[in-house]
Amino acid sequence: MPVPAETNTTPVPPAAAVAADAHWARKLARLRARQLPEYTLVICDDQEAKRRLDEAVLELTRCRMADAENSRKHSEETQRAEEEVEDAQADFDAVSVELTFRALPRPILDGLIKRFPPTEAQAEDGDAWNPETFPAALIAAAHIERDDYGNTVEGMSEQDAQQLLDSWPVAESNALFAAAWQAQQIVRTSTVELGKG
Repeated sequence: MPVPAETNTTPVPPAAAVAADAHWARKLARLRARQLPEYTLVICDDQEAKRRLDEAVLELTRCRMADAENSRKHSEETQRAEEEVEDAQADFDAVSVELTFRALPRPILDGLIKRFPPTEAQAEDGDAWNPETFPAALIAAAHIERDDYGNTVEGMSEQDAQQLLDSWPVAESNALFAAAWQAQQIVRTSTVELGKG
């Protein structure tokens, strides 16, 4: 009996599987490359700049509604209102301070929460972390600063955050912590269901 010729026994995957794998690899690369969500708290102590911007935005809204009611595309009045909003926004931006917070990867946030567990009394009140120490830690961990070139540089320390929380009025302290927490809650996904029926 003749000995059969040696054959390659490595299975060759179907072309469709190879193409699907390449597709998944590209998709996975995109998922891994996603930037973490950010939330920015804008602080402006200049009440006149706030008032001017608010009024300019209201006037622009009124002009656009008038254009729509009168079937006009874009009136001169609307053009002037748009320019006023741009100027008021520039003035507002010049006197405002922005604090940007970035979402933390889940293991880092979980570790931070574990680092500041509630006391027994706080846990009985339903707290998931120590409300006296966790806020400053989260603010510091989530806060980011950017240099003039857009590069992320070191942000706020826990000591800086605690000092702000302690020296600001309650509503503003709460807004500071809420901004850091909001960055952790941003959901950028949506669900699409097809074929049900």
